[in-house]
Amino acid sequence: MKKNVHVWHVEITDPSRITPPHPNKPYELRKADTALPEFNRMLYVAVGAPWLWYERLQWSYQEWISFLQRPTTETWVAYKGATPIGYFELEAQAAGSAEICYFGLLPEFIGKGFGGHLLRDAINKAWQLGGKRVWLHTCTLDHPQALPNYLARGFEVFKEEDITANLPDDPIQPWIRAAKPEISGGRDS
Repeated sequence: MKKNVHVWHVEITDPSRITPPHPNKPYELRKADTALPEFNRMLYVAVGAPWLWYERLQWSYQEWISFLQRPTTETWVAYKGATPIGYFELEAQAAGSAEICYFGLLPEFIGKGFGGHLLRDAINKAWQLGGKRVWLHTCTLDHPQALPNYLARGFEVFKEEDITANLPDDPIQPWIRAAKPEISGGRDS
């Protein structure tokens, strides 16, 4: 199915714009130290299904491992106890930039106060990788609070564009016929 999508590209180029981390973080943040395509794919699907993250669904095991083993790529996971609640992927890029490639919470943890904390952590970790610029993109398919969250943490829009996305016809589920209920604000919002 084809759908018109508006995309915002946002960046932080001044570290003084980064809002400081909260002293009482409600989770433990850990960097993945082993490239495990199964784990990253699980996070990608669990976090991204309501927002139609579909681009990597067709990746082979080799494509996942090639991406994850690059020395410029990092995966960070937030845990509440032993349960992962969200994650972000970072990529160091040329000229001192770092991209937050993917960022999000598992649907069960949205709206519970974790998003702002995790985004601050993502920005700070990305800043350590790049040093001059942290950027990402979001779109009208993402959670309705995604762009406001980014702007509240110090990002500024540097580019906007409209694209036509080729979306899957059926809702993305963690596994075939999972029948997991969709989060409002996803595909049909």
